[in-house]
Amino acid sequence: MSSDALIRVEGLGKRYDMFAKPVDRLMQLMSDPVRRGLGMAPAKHSKEVWALRGVSFEVPPGEALGVMGRNGSGKSTMLQMLCGTLTPTEGHVQVRGRIAALLELGAGFNPEFTGRENVFLNGRLLGLETAEIESRFDDICAFADIGAYIDEPTKTYSSGMFVRLAFSVATSVDADILVVDEALAVGDARFQARCMKRIRAIQDDGASVLFVSHDVAAVRTLCQRALWLERGGMKELGPVLQVSSRYMESIFQDDPEALHPSVGVDAHDEEGTSAGGDAGVQDTAAPDAPTVHKEKPLAHWGQQIGLIRAVTLAAGDQRDCELLEWGQRCRIGIRVLLPPDYAPESFRVAFSIKDLRGHDIVVSSTDDSSTTPPAHWSAGAEVEIEFAFENGLVEGKYFLVAAVEKRTGPVVEYYEYIEGVRYFSVISPVRHFGIYQPKIEHVFKELPRV
Repeated sequence: MSSDALIRVEGLGKRYDMFAKPVDRLMQLMSDPVRRGLGMAPAKHSKEVWALRGVSFEVPPGEALGVMGRNGSGKSTMLQMLCGTLTPTEGHVQVRGRIAALLELGAGFNPEFTGRENVFLNGRLLGLETAEIESRFDDICAFADIGAYIDEPTKTYSSGMFVRLAFSVATSVDADILVVDEALAVGDARFQARCMKRIRAIQDDGASVLFVSHDVAAVRTLCQRALWLERGGMKELGPVLQVSSRYMESIFQDDPEALHPSVGVDAHDEEGTSAGGDAGVQDTAAPDAPTVHKEKPLAHWGQQIGLIRAVTLAAGDQRDCELLEWGQRCRIGIRVLLPPDYAPESFRVAFSIKDLRGHDIVVSSTDDSSTTPPAHWSAGAEVEIEFAFENGLVEGKYFLVAAVEKRTGPVVEYYEYIEGVRYFSVISPVRHFGIYQPKIEHVFKELPRV
């Protein structure tokens, strides 16, 4: 392990003794001293339950590590041990520097105190002197943006006001380590964006960030690596795009054996490409289907695997492209086998283009237009839906997501979802800034003098 890591965890575990009846706990307490005095091993009146076991990782300065996992996977238990509020049963935790943590909504706040009083209380708990808090108070209030409520008891605050003030205080202490546990989930979109910007600034200053969230998009935006916890153990630790993709796959695909046999999702390198072998979405029923994909899909799940027969990326006269030019007319073709319960009013086909961090750049669905599938289409037919557009992507590497959906009102069910079905690059003779740059016409008008 690296010697400069601000967070180092080795073999971390937490065990709880579960007693079936209160009398069993009493028996345990009474019998243990007696048995030890007689040189006997303690009697067990309880069942051992491990909330966390065998977790090891490190976070160097300036890195954000995303932590993902279902409820009950051990995320909060691990964070409590990192912050020193819970003692490990086994393993070691080493942290260097000051920790600022948002583990629980309103934690450390006295509900009878005003917001102003809680700022000073929390600041002192986080290691700031009173003079330091006073010098930062205006900035804390400005970021929290709760106005006159700063002088009202915090028991009158909404959950959003709570988290705004708590986050503002926690991120004002010049911490070496920032731990955030789902705290931003209650904030509005505007505040979440401001929080993300501040966390990046803290990270750029050399702090380590541990970010726990069910929001995979937020984890991908902020973090470089991800830790996936499952039933109290380490499922996977690695690059954020790969780990988050397989985590999402596990959520929506309970039976891993149901995956399409031609699709592999295991071996990916640091850049988001496969470690070897061709494993595209292959059409086993149609030998002429294109099979030029070099990288394996990141994730593949759904209710009816195998409906997506082939995906093509075309530009100009070329039907299968791995290199596109900016401004070029492009076409994405998705060949689909219509499901047994096919109904034109609910059937949708969609695609998205993502960068290698997993951020959506372009998203489109057949639901976006007023057109409907041809009336003669029926269940079991093999069809192709083509999306045509002018390529406005700036130079870089991207991948495609293809999906077949069933939409009934606001509810979207996925027949099939493949993330990373095609990979491609974009080149441009013109230097562009930003992420997406469509062709824009410039019109100059001279207005009449007033």
